Amino acid sequence: MRSLSRTATSRPRPVMNVTPLVDIVLVLLIIFMVVIPAMEKNAQVEVPSIVHVDEASRQRAEPFTLSVTADGAVFFEERRVPLEGLEPMLREAHERAQTRKVLLRADRRARWQTVRDVFAVVQRVGFPGIALRVNQRGSDRSGGADGV
Repeated sequence: MRSLSRTATSRPRPVMNVTPLVDIVLVLLIIFMVVIPAMEKNAQVEVPSIVHVDEASRQRAEPFTLSVTADGAVFFEERRVPLEGLEPMLREAHERAQTRKVLLRADRRARWQTVRDVFAVVQRVGFPGIALRVNQRGSDRSGGADGV
């Protein structure tokens, strides 16, 4: 019996080296951090910013997203839509989810006429609310000519 216990303790025990596993996981993490944002096909919109944020206006239900790019292209969610085809698409979406609101994101360089036209279409369809998306302006910037 004693000889069995001695042979069991004198055997080399395998030790797992996790360094290569950690290296691989970190490389994959970095790849995904770089690739995933590049894969997003949403409209690239630079929204204007504000100084005072209304925290009470945060919604629980996810609103539909409408985006207007700097060149005047309109996107509903992630799909590009001509302005003429926007109203039927919004009516269909409103019929499916009548309580969802609309979040309108417009690039700060977009023509105001295009933004007004999109806003008017959303109002005609009859959504329960329309929110304009803006970014919070840093405290070090003043509210100059491009304010609210």
